[in-house]
Order: sequence, then structure tokens, then C-alpha cells
Amino acid sequence: MNYTGKEINFFLKEQLALDCNCSPDDFEKEGIVFCEAKQNANRRPFPWSEPHFEMLHMGASVVVSASAKLLPYLQEQLAGKNRDEAFEMPFVIGMGLYYLPDKIQPLPLTEGFIFEFIERSDIPAYYKFEGFKNTLQYDVNHSRPDVLAMIAKKDNRIIGMAGASIDCKMFWQIGIDILPDFRRFGLAAVLTNALAIEILERGKIPYYGTSASNIASQRVAHRAGLQPAWVCSWRGRFDGKLTEPTC
Repeated sequence: MNYTGKEINFFLKEQLALDCNCSPDDFEKEGIVFCEAKQNANRRPFPWSEPHFEMLHMGASVVVSASAKLLPYLQEQLAGKNRDEAFEMPFVIGMGLYYLPDKIQPLPLTEGFIFEFIERSDIPAYYKFEGFKNTLQYDVNHSRPDVLAMIAKKDNRIIGMAGASIDCKMFWQIGIDILPDFRRFGLAAVLTNALAIEILERGKIPYYGTSASNIASQRVAHRAGLQPAWVCSWRGRFDGKLTEPTC
């Protein structure tokens, strides 16, 4: 299915609003928007900690979603701050970059390798293979189950894999792993690209996340035809205590 950029942006704001307990329109406002965090139905089931904190930016406002007891402190600390100043505050720990398809085109499959899609029912059989922790959940009962994967093989050995987890109704997240000896062939971008296109053809939207410090992973996303869509701080430090990752 060929979603337009406008359609993808609509679905994204709807989902992030569920995750943050805010309105989709809040992402289009100016300045900083504060909202009380809640575990809404149909939110992406990432770990939840108390106190809860996350901060997102899609291009306009900065949305801060936090436990009620944190909000007065955050409102005081962030008063008058702009986007960059907000994400540079000392209580912000870690930052993730997230990518979505934008007029994605198929890449040619790398010669000399065999590529194969693996359907959901067959994925658990691959849990016996190590080295794919970014791709596979290694848990048949995971809250974000493995739903689709694409493998690359050389001499009948799996040397690369891209996998998708069902994170919510519309969005499947892509993870990628290439064994160290095979990281110079461009396989990460090829697998990510092919899996993203297959996800779109199945009527879902692929997304890809990485840390702000992982330049190699960001290059993979770019080469695969994915574009930056939002940034999220995934945890914070308050009263000397570190909150758990949330996104």
C-alpha cells in the first residue's frame, strides 16, 4: 500500500498522542506542551516506570509527558526554554531518533547472497541463532511480538537479518543485525529497505529507531530510504534516580 506522507504523519500523530496522553494537535503547537502521562489502551507497550518521563519533538512543539508529581518541576525548569535548550537539560538522559519511509524505492539485492522472507509462524525457529538481538525478541510471549523477518545467507549460513515487531496497530518497528565479518557489503540498508517495502505492501507502516550517537545506524536508515520523523528522550534522572527507558 502506498501511503502518502500526509497519511503517515496523520497515523503517527494519532499514535504518539496515545503514547503521551495528549492531543494529536499538540504536536503542531508552538513551544512546550505538558501532559500527564497515562497508560492508555493501544499505546505502544514499552516499559513503564514511576515516575514516568518522556519528551518528543516532531518539528513544531516539544511534548513533555510525565507523571503528575514531576509536572510542576518540569514546568518550572523548562519555562522560557526553546527546543534545543529543553533537550539539553541535565535531567534528560538519552535521545532516540526515529525514521519513517518517504517515497521509498527498492534497492537492488546484493549479489552473492541469498535473501528470504520469514513469516511470523516460522520466526521462533530462528531463536536458536545468536547475534540478532536488535532483530529478534527471542520470546514468543513478548508484548511486541516478532511478525516478519528477512534474512541474508552466505554459504548456507545466516549472516544478516532485519526483523519487524508489532508495536501497535499501524506501526511495525524494524531492527537490523549483520554479523561483524559481513558489514562492508551494504546488507543492512538492503535488508532494511526490502523489509520496509514489504511492510508497506501489507498495509502497515514501518519505522526504525536508533540512538543519537549511533551514526552507522543513522546511515543505514538514510540509505534504506527512511527519513527522520521524530526525536524522543527515553528516560530522565530525577532526585538522583534514573527512570527506565520508555520509547
